[in-house]
Amino acid sequence: MVSKIITRGLLALTAAGFGQTQAHAGGFSWGEASTDILYERSNGAAEAGVIYVNPHRKFDTINGASSSDSHFSQEYFIPDIAVMGRLSDMFACAFTYTRPFGGDSKYGAQAQAADAAATPPTAYSSKKFHTNEYGGTCDVSFELGKGRLHFIGGGFMQDFDYEAVANIGTLRLQDDSAFGYRLGIGYDIPEYALRAQLMYRSEIKHEADGDFTRNPAVLPLFPAVVDASGYGTLPQSLKLNLQSGIAPGWLVYGSVEWTDWSVLKTLNYNINILGDRQDVYNWRDGWTITGGVGHKFTDKIAGTLNVRWDKGVGSGADIMTDTWTVGVGAAIDCGPGQLRVGGGVSYLTSGSQSTAKGASFNATADGDWAYALTASYNVKF
Repeated sequence: MVSKIITRGLLALTAAGFGQTQAHAGGFSWGEASTDILYERSNGAAEAGVIYVNPHRKFDTINGASSSDSHFSQEYFIPDIAVMGRLSDMFACAFTYTRPFGGDSKYGAQAQAADAAATPPTAYSSKKFHTNEYGGTCDVSFELGKGRLHFIGGGFMQDFDYEAVANIGTLRLQDDSAFGYRLGIGYDIPEYALRAQLMYRSEIKHEADGDFTRNPAVLPLFPAVVDASGYGTLPQSLKLNLQSGIAPGWLVYGSVEWTDWSVLKTLNYNINILGDRQDVYNWRDGWTITGGVGHKFTDKIAGTLNVRWDKGVGSGADIMTDTWTVGVGAAIDCGPGQLRVGGGVSYLTSGSQSTAKGASFNATADGDWAYALTASYNVKF
């Protein structure tokens, strides 16, 4: 039987997040809660890991002139923690933590000058934001045929932290708690290393408060700090995962995910005295398709290779283009648990932005490269 030959290490590779070695692709998508831990049949399990991403996106031209600015997209880390407890053969719950969305950009002198010439004239030197998700998800499963049918559901709290630094001052916005939910259905037959799952994650509407600290050299007559507020929506998504053993020591897997990035037309904010402003995105819906193969090399070591395509969500207000990623990974039984490591190389296709589409200045980008590393450790008990 396939189950006699494919170790839990090989099965774990598809759940370890190697498809997440994305590099500034799929909009602001970062991490994904590790709810696959609910399929563990032990009394409990815990895992902790981190993904490091270093994207190298830069402008090739700005307002028609060749750009000497360095890459504006900055490196980032995505933590991933999950703890599962099984209360009965039919019922288990998991608590998870990750950073599902984020972005971090720092702009060079030419981009700042182009921003300063736009309307309104504001030269941004950096913009960044991140979200934290704290979730609880439960699984009710029943024997069906040779496997088990799973009904999965739960809720999560997501916060939001935004900072924009410009020549006129620094804007900070925070939303400590917004709430959402996830619902899913799955079926697995461990004997054949087979699993199918469809998972929905709800959208989140953030309403943030904060402040704006002026630059006294640019706004000498304004108060030092004034109140600010903002609002925006982060998208819902629907993901289908499939995997199956195909031969002794071999497994294939794939996923298709739709993300409703078209809800993020703008991030809207108000600064007292300065009035209403916007970060314009006008994004389209995103699609992500991943396919891969896993192989057991020894009783304790398994490996995987996968290819991922992220559809570009940009429509001309910024440069968010198609991205292709090749990822590799390994699962190694060591100590009381299992070490999972991996890496990925991404190619970000060329693109452009235009003031006619909502950008603050015209720019183009050639094809760029990005890199990612991931590591995690899983223990059953």
